[in-house]
Amino acid sequence: MTDSIIKTIEIAAPGEKVWDALIDHEKFGAWFQVALDQPFVVGQITTGRMTYPGYEHFPWESRTVAIEPMTRFAFEWPATGGDADAIRSGVPEWTLVEFLLQPIAFGTKLVVTESGFDKVPEPRRTHVMRSNDGGWAEQVQNIRRHVEG
Repeated sequence: MTDSIIKTIEIAAPGEKVWDALIDHEKFGAWFQVALDQPFVVGQITTGRMTYPGYEHFPWESRTVAIEPMTRFAFEWPATGGDADAIRSGVPEWTLVEFLLQPIAFGTKLVVTESGFDKVPEPRRTHVMRSNDGGWAEQVQNIRRHVEG
């Protein structure tokens, strides 16, 4: 799919522990490096700010789409790709981020998919996809370290 980023990681921990790290907004913030102002609630906006070094001035905004216990957590967020101008101006396009959990022999397989980039006009689409692809490669390692820690 040209409009999606997909990252898969195997985590040596039970699904309950991975699930908790995803849907508990404080634990999510610890590994994702974001300070969230409120919990994730389906249909509601979650706000906050990034705590990732160099990005502390970037706001967080997401709209929770699904919380399906032990299986799927999903939210939409603005397709800015960390671009300060896009964040300031507020982009109309939002992408969908889905976390899917699957039990495996020694723990949990986590699949992270971000889709909907086809709505983002070029040249921003290429930048956002490149930026977010690198970000998700780092974030799946972060959650694994956090949960296995």
